Amino acid sequence: MPFWPGRNGCGPRLPDPKPILFAGDPHGNFTPILRACAAHPPGTLILLGDCGCAAPLTQVLAPAIDVGWDVRWILGNHDTETEAAFDHLTGSPGDLGLRVGVIGGWRIAGLPGVFRPRVWQPDDGPPSFHTRDAFLARLRPGEVWRGGLPLWHRDTIFPEDVDHLAAQRFDVLVSHEAPSCHPHGFAVIDALAEHGGATLIVHGHHHQSYTATLPNGIAVRGLGLAEPWLLDWPPPPPPHDP
Repeated sequence: MPFWPGRNGCGPRLPDPKPILFAGDPHGNFTPILRACAAHPPGTLILLGDCGCAAPLTQVLAPAIDVGWDVRWILGNHDTETEAAFDHLTGSPGDLGLRVGVIGGWRIAGLPGVFRPRVWQPDDGPPSFHTRDAFLARLRPGEVWRGGLPLWHRDTIFPEDVDHLAAQRFDVLVSHEAPSCHPHGFAVIDALAEHGGATLIVHGHHHQSYTATLPNGIAVRGLGLAEPWLLDWPPPPPPHDP
């Protein structure tokens, strides 16, 4: 299914021929993802969270990295369940969380993590804490981990995260949480993508493979467990003469 990112002039004039491969939550099973990488020339692999790495990510994906694949990732809720899971992922390069990376000519933004009631459950009212600093100021001493947020909240989405990304421009939004087209999704993700000028949202978390279109016209691709999906788009039209 083709997508053409770049609404409102946000996208490039010419696509990069290197593939962009998205992958749904591996939960420790990287075999389908490595097979997909082997089936295409090297490009960029983007993991949607819940990696479940039993070893450092660079080691797990070494067969793909060694032939030239660039790996990017965002945190999922299971990536903060144990120190080992957290360290095996975050100790590897490629963090796309709360960043806009230019990949294959497209600007791709990453919204890591999940909404948690203690901080912010968008459908249930205003947030209890807007920023991490405000949340940290209310923690008990025993809740602090490695000098900062508790491990369990290292993947929590704060309103400041959405504000930060909404102030930037991007073509594709990659998130762990789903937008409102999913029964357990959130309209705040729809709005974030629209503010950024995106034409596509790709998400994991719910382990469902589907396509949808939001009321605001943004395409959505949800990915299943360890499901690889190759971004495809038609070539843009030639530039008009002035």
